[in-house]
Amino acid sequence: MALHVIAVGGSLIVPEEIDTDFLSVFKQFIIKRIERGDRFILIAGGGKTARKYQSSAAVVSGLDNEEKDWLGIHATRINAHLLRTVFKLWAHPKLVKDYEKDLVNIDFSEKILIGAGWKPGFSTDYDAAIIAKKFGAESIINLSNIENVYTADPRLDADAKKYSTIKWSDYRDLVPKEWDPGMSSPIDPIAAKMADENNMKVAMVHGTKLGELNNFLDGKPISGTVISNELETKLIE
Repeated sequence: MALHVIAVGGSLIVPEEIDTDFLSVFKQFIIKRIERGDRFILIAGGGKTARKYQSSAAVVSGLDNEEKDWLGIHATRINAHLLRTVFKLWAHPKLVKDYEKDLVNIDFSEKILIGAGWKPGFSTDYDAAIIAKKFGAESIINLSNIENVYTADPRLDADAKKYSTIKWSDYRDLVPKEWDPGMSSPIDPIAAKMADENNMKVAMVHGTKLGELNNFLDGKPISGTVISNELETKLIE
């Protein structure tokens, strides 16, 4: 029985308003995979909800990084509670919010476990890596509105090329070395370091392409980028 961790981007849950169409399709996808024997840990991101609170606080009275982080964390928690409600019949009844205390004696026998943000200085990417290590998950899927790692920021460089696969060392050379709340790198640097050190495999899949997620879970090639020390770094031709 395969266990997979999916970091569900807040950009999918709440792009502007809550996306009930995405949630409905995603729910049916997960149920079908459960019927095939899979189990899942879903980690909710903060997305636009987090950024709206962060930008509003900054306008009114300024915002340091710790408070910026906390606003983002609380945004992930309301999104996670929404996911737990959507998957109530299959999910563990409690959210994972403290990745030290909550995971010590947890009895995760259900088909789905849902987590949220933890504490300042870390993103939900890092939370996904922690929980994947804890339960020995086969993979981590970053499900968001970004599908690939590029050689450069495609918003700034029209010649940026996509990677089909990339080693962690090469990926870590592309992104900043330090965590910054609200940063938009595909996998944040703290999570990337942990994934590298623990030889984890991470797949990037676009939330509108659940067929690609299906392919990855079935061990087939995908249009997104797979980050792994077991693969050579290759560009999409």
